[in-house]
Amino acid sequence: MLDIQFPLPADAILPDYGEGGLFGLAASLRHWLHSPEAGWAAGEIADGERALVVLLVIDGLGDRFLRTAGRGSALEAARRATLTSVCPSTTASAVTTLLTGVAPASHGLNGWFIHDRRFGGVIAPLPLTQRGGPPVEAFRLLPRLYPVAPMFHHACRPVNLVSPADIAFSRFSLHHARGAHIEPYMGLEDFGAAILAMADALRTSGGLIHAYYPVFDALSHLHGSRSAEALRCFSRVDDLFRRLQHALAGRDVRLMVTADHGFTDSSPERCIDLPSDGEVAAMLAAPLFGERRLAFCRVREGAKCEFEAWAREHLPGKAALVPGDAFLGSGLLGPGRPHARLAERVGSHVLLMEPGWTIVDHVEGEVAHEMIGVHGGLSADEMLVPLALVRT
Repeated sequence: MLDIQFPLPADAILPDYGEGGLFGLAASLRHWLHSPEAGWAAGEIADGERALVVLLVIDGLGDRFLRTAGRGSALEAARRATLTSVCPSTTASAVTTLLTGVAPASHGLNGWFIHDRRFGGVIAPLPLTQRGGPPVEAFRLLPRLYPVAPMFHHACRPVNLVSPADIAFSRFSLHHARGAHIEPYMGLEDFGAAILAMADALRTSGGLIHAYYPVFDALSHLHGSRSAEALRCFSRVDDLFRRLQHALAGRDVRLMVTADHGFTDSSPERCIDLPSDGEVAAMLAAPLFGERRLAFCRVREGAKCEFEAWAREHLPGKAALVPGDAFLGSGLLGPGRPHARLAERVGSHVLLMEPGWTIVDHVEGEVAHEMIGVHGGLSADEMLVPLALVRT
């Protein structure tokens, strides 16, 4: 139950942590994997039915994109519902929900960057690097950083993860793949071939093939979410979806598609750029964490009034400033037992960016990434993702 006691950005879409959201899909999938006689309504699986599910997670494929730029595609024809992403609407938060079945409040990865003083302050929990620094190393790092068990651990149905070769055996991936077989791939054609090979392997037993494709996301960041490059990538993914339907025909496979988030585009003119030697940086006890569309701030002791005065003067129409404790109490990060360090990972203040606006700061040693396509915020383009289903 959400309890919003603060202004939101214009036209904000709130996360649905029930059946209408990505969290509900993941939680019900986890229940199906661990319950031998359970059905799964989202996959049209009856109680006690042996079934094979192929779940394609196309990173960055928003529902609004699919219904406009993707109109007339095979994926659009298979679309069954619109889901909301989690908050923040970003890969680290949403993909971890899809791998654990719990909300960001519980798994604790509330952005591409999180704050955890045990591991050096601001870190990127997927590549496991310090912001602008070396890899994160610590005693019992993985169970301390990722305390929630993956949904495949001790599952009663077999699971295969089809993952890009460059991340398939990363520390994050290996930890969250416990209980599953990992099948790495290189390129879109290999992606399709790996899915079909895993479908053959699970032909008699049934189970889950969780297949993740990140290229659409990468191209949308670099060129824009409606760029020619993103559209060509979508066309290739859609063609693969058609071919998978054909190759799996007659096998009663549930071929499902969803995404972790959608995209919106921004421009340099709508970026609040905080110089490292500027007045705002001096108010902060740590670099920004979270996302450039939803930034968590740790304001220095004694600088609270000054920071809030700066926000009142400079941020109207650009961002909504929310006290950290109000954000924590709002439920935007979802239900469940809160992560032990959740308050630290939210910080003292949160900046919810208005449509089209981003905020960035700078850390010594960090390579600056110019992004046209962005996500993490509460706009419909970012928050709404599709759920497609075909029974072959």
